[in-house]
Amino acid sequence: MTNRHASAAEPPPEPGEPEDVPLEFAAFCELHRPRYLSYARVWLTGHGDATTAVQQAFAEIAVHWRELLTSPNPTALAWQILRTTVAEHTRQTTAVDQDRHPADDDLAILHYVVGLAAPEIADVIGTDTASVAGRLRRTMLREASGW
Repeated sequence: MTNRHASAAEPPPEPGEPEDVPLEFAAFCELHRPRYLSYARVWLTGHGDATTAVQQAFAEIAVHWRELLTSPNPTALAWQILRTTVAEHTRQTTAVDQDRHPADDDLAILHYVVGLAAPEIADVIGTDTASVAGRLRRTMLREASGW
């Protein structure tokens, strides 16, 4: 009976996620899923495409979970897996300006489209708030100079 009550307290896995996952991984997914989905929806507008990409990213993160936890910045590595998965789904092969970095575009999307503040973005991508704020300012100045 005790196991039954303990498992009833845990949230059920999302579709496409393994059933028996470490609690830390489940918490990571719960924390980051809404922001990951918001980001993916910017790039993948087809019904369900963003959800599929995020589920695939979480599946890949699960495969590498123990490695991620031993890295200096697990959140940053997980973010890279999400970005790669979303990029594979978009199948975009656009050239990037030398002054422009795709990561800066991601920050602008997370800030201006998804509506996250610099501390939230730092949490999602696994970096510090000051770095995010500085990169957002540079991106805004670079865009404004092109107007």
